[in-house]
Formats: sequence, C-alpha cells, structure tokens
Amino acid sequence: MKNQPLNVYLSGEIHTDWREQIIEGASALDVSFSAPVTDHAASDDCGVAILGAEENKFWHDHKGAKLNALRTRKAIADADIVVVRFGEKYKQWNAAFDAGYAAALGKSLIVLHGADHQHALKEVDAAALAVAEHPAQVVEMLRYVLNGQLPKS
Repeated sequence: MKNQPLNVYLSGEIHTDWREQIIEGASALDVSFSAPVTDHAASDDCGVAILGAEENKFWHDHKGAKLNALRTRKAIADADIVVVRFGEKYKQWNAAFDAGYAAALGKSLIVLHGADHQHALKEVDAAALAVAEHPAQVVEMLRYVLNGQLPKS
C-alpha cells in the first residue's frame, strides 16, 4: 500500500519566492503543498468581495481576516508539517499567529528566518522542531523526513 504524500503548509511572508524555491526543490519528493492566498489585494478584500462592502475599514478587515482564518485553520489542521517564514522587511504578525496555532495543535513546525531575527523569535523558535535560514534547508529536511537521506556533499 502506497503512503499518502506528506502534507506541508507554507505560511508566512509573501514578498519573496521562498515558497517556489521549496516547491521546486521538493518536486521529486512525495509532498503536497498548501499555502495562504498570497495575492495581497485578494486576501485583504475577500470578505467584502463575498459578503458585501463595508464603509468602516475595521469591519472591512474583520470580514477578510475571518474568511482567511477559515482557510488557514483548515490548512494547518490538515498539515503534517507547517513551515513558517519570517521575512526581512515586514513584521509578520500573521506568521507568528500561524506558528503559535500550529504549535498549539501539536503540529510539526519548521521556522524559517535569517539570523537577524534570532532574538525576536526566540520563543517561536523554541516551539519549532527545526529552525532554518534558507529554503534549501527545508527541502533537505523534507527529504530526510521522507527518505532518511542526508544531503550529498
């Protein structure tokens, strides 16, 4: 009997191509990926596009946040591994929330960020099973989890 693919949720910053690097690097592995909506405008406006316009920006954002939470909660709950990327340019409050939610559910968590975030993310890192600085390291982790293979030198 063939095992089902490893289900990996890719959460976090949306301004670089880190997701594509992981997906491409893992193309030969039995991995299924999911992610939040990375079109910033679509993510911000999904609530009002589906449920109707709001004059007050708070309620506009509130509708979108709740609709996005439906998608995110389902994806994290279904994931075998959650990868959360913290980027350089912006504070990713949503990424921190996703990491905490995944940890609370007992999901296997990989955190991805540069060395300059080590202190700020020390509690998030402590909840993770692994902390990486580069997408290629995440690919190697997935390869090891699935096949027990170490990187070739």
